[in-house]
This record gives sequence, C-alpha cells and structure tokens, in this order.
Amino acid sequence: MVICVYGASSQNIHPDYITGVEDFGRAMGKRGHALLFGGGAKGLMGAAARGTKAADGTVIGVAPRFFNVDGVLYPHCDEFFYTDTMRERKQILEDKADAFVAVPGGIGTFDELFEILTLKQLGRHGKPVALLNLRGYYDPLLALLDKAIADGFMTEECRGLWAAFDNADALLDYLEDYHGTVGFFKEVEHD
Repeated sequence: MVICVYGASSQNIHPDYITGVEDFGRAMGKRGHALLFGGGAKGLMGAAARGTKAADGTVIGVAPRFFNVDGVLYPHCDEFFYTDTMRERKQILEDKADAFVAVPGGIGTFDELFEILTLKQLGRHGKPVALLNLRGYYDPLLALLDKAIADGFMTEECRGLWAAFDNADALLDYLEDYHGTVGFFKEVEHD
C-alpha cells in the first residue's frame, strides 16, 4: 500500500512528535508499505521518511521545484516527483496514494487533510483517511468536528470519513482492513 503522510516541516516541536512519527514510518516500512509525502527533510515529514527508510521501506517524495534548495528536501527518496505548483503536488499525492494519514502539522497539513476529506465526502475517492493523534494534538480538531455535526453543519454520516488513533499499529490495522464507502454527495439532476 502507498500511504500518503501529511505533516509538519517545522523542527521547533516537542521531540515526542518526531519520535512518534519516526516510529510510525518504521512500522509502515516493516509492514511493506511505501511512504508518499511532501518530500521535506525536516520536521515530521523528515521523521516519516527516516523511519520508513530505517525499515527498508520505499520513500516517494513530491515537491514543487522552488523547494529544491539546500537542506529542504529529503535526499534519500527512492523516487521523486517535481511539480511547478503546490496544487500539482497535491494532485500527485492524491492520485498515487492508496490511503492518507495526517500526523501533527500546521496550516499546510490542515489544508491537505481538509481537501482530501472534502473530496471523499463528495465521492471523488473512497480511500481511508486517518489522523495519528500523538500527544492529543488533534483532540481540539476532533472536538470542533463533533461540534460541527452537533450544530448541523455536517451530517452524522461524516464521522465515517476519518478515524483517529494514538497508536501506529492500530492506525495501520485500520488502513489495511478498510472497507469504507465513497462519500455522501448526491448529484442533482438538471432539466
């Protein structure tokens, strides 16, 4: 399985995040899964790549050419796709992935996560989407999503668009056993 991992490029984070994502990458590699990611060498992107490589897993990077400056991109990818724009990058990640995992991150990670959830809700893909909720990082976001459902901004069915885990093995079990459905969007017929 090719697993797209969205995550932080920042190094200024608690070391437990880095260790947790390296462990997740290592678990992916040990189970024979390939990492597909934004190509970054630092932060949680780099941690996922290092962990996957440490377990002899395949690492596939995707990044815009303007990121190709010293030290920004992970140098040990098995394959690398360069794009002209961030939009092209997201499209390649979407197309090549069998599953999506958001590890902790900032607005770039949130953007990627919400776009892939929206596409799933609209029936554009039926791939699993999961959050690796290290140190309770995603607890406030999960509470916000619960509030959106409670207040009628999303349907109860939307809870099936994602799953959250604080354990790498449980998350990988979920991805491997996933038999979900494609979104809930119903096209309107026009006269």
